[in-house]
Amino acid sequence: MSTRLDLSKLSLMDALDLAKFVELEAYHRYKMFSTQLGRTGGYDAGSFFATMAENEAKHGRDLAARREALFGDAPAKLSLDDLYDVEAPEMGAPRRGMSTLKAFELGLEAERKAYDFYDQALPGITDPEVRTLFTELRDEETEHVEMLLAEMAKLPPSASEDVEFDLDEAPYL
Repeated sequence: MSTRLDLSKLSLMDALDLAKFVELEAYHRYKMFSTQLGRTGGYDAGSFFATMAENEAKHGRDLAARREALFGDAPAKLSLDDLYDVEAPEMGAPRRGMSTLKAFELGLEAERKAYDFYDQALPGITDPEVRTLFTELRDEETEHVEMLLAEMAKLPPSASEDVEFDLDEAPYL
């Protein structure tokens, strides 16, 4: 997880843009995983990743709306290129036939990684509005972890089983 930015110098607008890009990066990664794995018909790893992509997109839209309400259409100073793997799961993490439980574990790891990013940034943040935003975002990541853990507890025992694919019919990874 990294960013090329000096987080201590972020304005509130920049911080909102950064947070939006964190969500966007995660959205793209989950969408790619969902496409790579495909779906087997039930709630499987590919379906989980599609759900996570939708959640990240919603969070990104919420942040974009908040930014627009505060700053209108002022151009962003940051871009998606300013960060890498802040919340997105590791690129090579999914594998053909992975269990739904393993997909959940990847999601948990990504949410915890985002929590760590915001938590580790806080000591260097001096702008009170940015500090409040980062605290809020960090705490939201805790809520996301708790939601995933609650959903994991509802998974049937079969969710821990890897799925066998016919290599001639499965999407290429």
